[in-house]
Amino acid sequence: MSRKDSIDSLFLKKPTTTTSSASKSPDRVRTGAISAMGSSLQEMAENAKQASRLQQQIAEGEAVISIETASIDTSKIVDRIPIDVDPAFDALVESIAEHGQQVPILVRPNPQASGRFQIAYGRRRLKAAEKLGRPVRAIVRNLSDSQLYIAQGRENLDRKDLSFIEKAFFAKNLEDDGCDRPTIVAALVSDKADVSRYVAVARQVPEALVKMIGPAPKAGRARWMALVEHLSSPAKLATAHELAAGFAENRLESDARLDALLRALSEPSKKSRAKRTDVWKTPLGKRAARVEAREGKTSIHFEEKVVPAFGQFVSAKLDQLYKEFQELNGDGDER
Repeated sequence: MSRKDSIDSLFLKKPTTTTSSASKSPDRVRTGAISAMGSSLQEMAENAKQASRLQQQIAEGEAVISIETASIDTSKIVDRIPIDVDPAFDALVESIAEHGQQVPILVRPNPQASGRFQIAYGRRRLKAAEKLGRPVRAIVRNLSDSQLYIAQGRENLDRKDLSFIEKAFFAKNLEDDGCDRPTIVAALVSDKADVSRYVAVARQVPEALVKMIGPAPKAGRARWMALVEHLSSPAKLATAHELAAGFAENRLESDARLDALLRALSEPSKKSRAKRTDVWKTPLGKRAARVEAREGKTSIHFEEKVVPAFGQFVSAKLDQLYKEFQELNGDGDER
């Protein structure tokens, strides 16, 4: 054998003996472990890509995801006035139960609570999902406070217009939160003059009373200002609260509550209706004075054309007349 053949036989030629399965298993084990690790890393990378893609969609407002209702907080600015008699909401619950939620709500990551969300619009759909015990479908979008308020106001106007009093308190709440007028105008899709009127009305009508009445979608500024005129004293305000509570217990709808309250406040009270009127005539039979007793007060109205200056004459005699009255009635004490 030549030198070259000897080298070939040592280093280049394949062994002629058959390799057992036991001798191959360590390589196969190592190959399987590496393969499994590669699959795991690939899965992790894919999950990371999906998470990154979701975050990008969230940032762009494109993702529609399911969120547990308990993870969603309300906006700090209230726009709608809740009502206990709402047939439209009952119909919404029934529709979602039968057909599912067709339109997603809009939320943003809550800037004050990590892992939670804050709603911009879709409170009725959120409430319906909560009532049905199911997650709510939502678009998640990064919004500033101003963007949140504008989205909140415009979506409500597009889907179900806010009533006058709801717009009024929405504008007032935005102003109280420090929003500037351009933001409020944009949120209400209104002008500066309307916003000023909204805020002015909301600052004159007690919020607690409005909540008892409800949104009254058919009532405009005139009817709410008519209510303001009836609330000129604490006693009248207390009466209005008592009446509104009774209308709520009778489950009147919101507009009917406001109408009934205005009628009740416009009617004279029993005390004011209970009056007595006497007429005094001269010896010639001419009507010369009218004596009226109402609400614990008695007044005398003289006809100046019939008895000129007689009223001043009687007024000058009041001390003497009162003394005679005391002597006749034996009443020496003034009460």
